[in-house]
Amino acid sequence: MSKVCVVCGKAKMSGNLVSHSNRKTPRTYNANLKKVKLEIDGKEINDYICTRCMRTLNKAER
Repeated sequence: MSKVCVVCGKAKMSGNLVSHSNRKTPRTYNANLKKVKLEIDGKEINDYICTRCMRTLNKAER
């Protein structure tokens, strides 16, 4: 299973580590994903969603 948010599709990003001398080294930035039980069409599934989507879904419940 790939680590991608099932709600918004957020996944890994690539970028650079930049040192003080301005040398650049490739690196990856991982999305902040959490495993959550989601209820879709009356069925509970365990899947990964990002914390931004968790906040949005919690606001929709209130």
